[in-house]
Amino acid sequence: MSYFVAADSYDRLMGRYSVQLASQMADLAGVRSGQRVLDVGSGPGALTTELVERVGASNVSAVDPSEQFVDAARERHPGVDVGLAAAEDLPFADGTFDAALAQLVVHFMADPVRGLAEMARVTRAGGVVCACVWDFAGEQTPPFWNAAQELDPGVRDESNVAGGGEGLLPELLTKVGLREVEEKPLEVRVEHATFEEWWEPFTLGVGPVGAYAATLDPARQAELRERSRQHVPPAPFTLPTRAWAARGVV
Repeated sequence: MSYFVAADSYDRLMGRYSVQLASQMADLAGVRSGQRVLDVGSGPGALTTELVERVGASNVSAVDPSEQFVDAARERHPGVDVGLAAAEDLPFADGTFDAALAQLVVHFMADPVRGLAEMARVTRAGGVVCACVWDFAGEQTPPFWNAAQELDPGVRDESNVAGGGEGLLPELLTKVGLREVEEKPLEVRVEHATFEEWWEPFTLGVGPVGAYAATLDPARQAELRERSRQHVPPAPFTLPTRAWAARGVV
């Protein structure tokens, strides 16, 4: 997957959104002082930052399969136990954590059920597993994909990803045996000062959007850019974005 890129590139595309989600995710998981918590698929560490603020660096562990992101998270969060690992094979003993969280990660797991089951395994009885995924199947289709489908009607967007719609994450959490499962929409609003500031991160090769843009020759990428311009308001503009989050008790 195209998240094996520089951490700064990821930050430019997703960082501002991830920071807004992080506090909402920690609230939903009930993260509080005295707990030991795990950030699964941490990326460069947006959620890790929030967890450190709540419980202290020594009580936070984080894992990610990208060496670039692991290096960045270690540099940004001294004292946090940051390791190179996939969600499906977590390097921790059973019942290690009070809470395990996965922010914008489930749909990138090679096996979401196994990944969530691993999160449940390393969480103590009575602890919480919490995850969120962008609402790809809802009405707020990202302008990038609207433009891409105009340019290339056969392009595969992210509308069918695991957990990317209302009710889908609860199904997965229930499947791995979690109880008291509940779902909540998380709203994010980021203001973009200019169209160029919004558009340019899509060209950095990050995630499915970056991977698609990278397949286009310069002329078609320029056409995608102009089609995208037609799907956003005049700058400065704010695009409402929603993620579906769910939590369950081990």
